[in-house]
Amino acid sequence: MAALPALRLLLCCLLGARSGASFPAEPPEGSAPLPESPLQKPTVFIAILARNAAHALPHCLGGLERLRYPKSRLAIWAATDHNVDNTTEILREWLKNVQKLYHYVEWRPMEEPQSYPDEIGPKHWPSSRFTHVMKLRQAALRTAREKWSDYIMFVDADNLLTNPETLNLMIAENKTVVAPMLESRSLYSNFWCGITPQGYYRKTPDYALIREWKRLGCFAVPMVHSTFLIDLRKEASDKLMFYPPQQDYTWTFDDIIVFAFSNRQAGIQMYICNRERYGFLPVPLKFHQTLQEDVENFVHVTIEAMIDHPPVEPSQYISIPPKHPDKMGFDEIFMINLKRRKDRRDRMLRTLYEQEIAVKIVEAVDGKALNTSQLKALNIDMLPGYQDPYSSRPLTRGEIGCFLSHYSIWKEVVNRELEKTLVIEDDVRFEHQFKRKLMKLMDDIEQVQLDWELIYIGRKRMQVQRPEKAVPNVMNLVEADYSYWTLGYAISFEGAQKLIGAEPFSKMLPVDEFLPIMYNKHPV
Repeated sequence: MAALPALRLLLCCLLGARSGASFPAEPPEGSAPLPESPLQKPTVFIAILARNAAHALPHCLGGLERLRYPKSRLAIWAATDHNVDNTTEILREWLKNVQKLYHYVEWRPMEEPQSYPDEIGPKHWPSSRFTHVMKLRQAALRTAREKWSDYIMFVDADNLLTNPETLNLMIAENKTVVAPMLESRSLYSNFWCGITPQGYYRKTPDYALIREWKRLGCFAVPMVHSTFLIDLRKEASDKLMFYPPQQDYTWTFDDIIVFAFSNRQAGIQMYICNRERYGFLPVPLKFHQTLQEDVENFVHVTIEAMIDHPPVEPSQYISIPPKHPDKMGFDEIFMINLKRRKDRRDRMLRTLYEQEIAVKIVEAVDGKALNTSQLKALNIDMLPGYQDPYSSRPLTRGEIGCFLSHYSIWKEVVNRELEKTLVIEDDVRFEHQFKRKLMKLMDDIEQVQLDWELIYIGRKRMQVQRPEKAVPNVMNLVEADYSYWTLGYAISFEGAQKLIGAEPFSKMLPVDEFLPIMYNKHPV
């Protein structure tokens, strides 16, 4: 009997745990039922295969981070192997820092070996490499199915998704296999419009129309690659495979062609979409090219992307080592920029930094701000009777400001006794491997001890009726005929002296016209 009070106390404690509970009030009679909550986003399994991609991965991963899609509905699967750079370390750092943001993260690093036994170089694709990549893609596809993912998206490690809505837009297309069309510096993209009975690329007129956005939409094509989305909810997707190739497979042993064949056998139509701008990819290199050329190739992708878009920023979860800009062997590199054109200045400085080129900014003379008294103070007189050869108008204040900007650089070259100077304007667009090609050109010129005073780096050729004379023993250099534009040129100390010595203020005309007069190639 002595145990009863304790039992009562225990019961009181247990029953007391519900004494504060309350139930929601009953809705008033006749009121509308509570609305259903919206569906969650489909789950997407993102697969990344990376090899020797240290130069590209931070930007690729940055693009994935900026996708407007709940990270809790995304899984990341990454594999890397056969590296001679620090791709593995970059992926490890990124995955460690983002693993709590995503629903699921898995990665498959392989430290050794650094190359395939039968490959010529890092850009060579022997059969052993194709086999390995196909096995990895199949492993990613299998894992996505095991995780009951709704979609799997493959993204090559050097592809840049610049449109944050890319994933939402591709899902909205409701296709089994669909790809966002990616841009490059050429007509190359991540799709084919034609394929031969043997599985090779076939040129078709439709390709250029789609690639150049002359036709807009989502188009049925026989091949998509690099970045594409597979809807694993569609029944036919169960038949898709990368490895092993199907028993009746007779096409080329290549992962993208094997996958295209698998789609055909499964009765699945591939699609490419160009309704919007989605991103960029580099043009593939030849098998004998080097990893350094691959780096330069990707840098050009990033600077081309800046022409009409904001810079493609790298991942915020990866530590990026600083670049080390230099003057490419010139004594000075001047970039002319109007103070009010901050947009051009910012783009150019970022573009030059990405190419590791160091410049000195020259604040351009704003022709719109010049008045008559200022022109008189500088003793500037227009060339009598000058008219623009195209519009028949007289010299503009903008052209006067442009001339004065270049003239100030020539003066600095002479005052500082600079032997070799590069001048660029703030609206230039750089060629692929600009730095490598220009440094090679200047080295070749020095080797042959060429006596030069001005070299156009970029121009508009005005005389096209006859060929220009090639400079002996120097590739890609000719004796310039009548040319326009001053967007880029190299000038020597002697060249600057001659331009100043001509006293151009007394008979001023556009600098585009002045230079051809100075080298005796002006038609008038």
